[in-house]
Amino acid sequence: MGDPARLRLLVLLGQQERCVGELVETLGEKFPTVSQRLRLLRTEGLVTRRRDGNHLHYALADRHVADMVTTALEHAAELAAQPAPNEEEGA
Repeated sequence: MGDPARLRLLVLLGQQERCVGELVETLGEKFPTVSQRLRLLRTEGLVTRRRDGNHLHYALADRHVADMVTTALEHAAELAAQPAPNEEEGA
């Protein structure tokens, strides 16, 4: 989740199952780039894939992954809303 591009993929897949072509179009990135990221996420057990003819559809592996993504985003938003350390010290 430390990589913004992979996190964007996880967020999209948290909304619904998507085929690779749809992800490529939505993200505006090249097919090999998106495929490589999906392969890594699949290897790490965060996403699953389903073949439908020539199309591969990806989804989050389970509810735990969805919860983890949501919690990470909420935590990042809380951190962003806090004053910077220099502001607290009156520097």
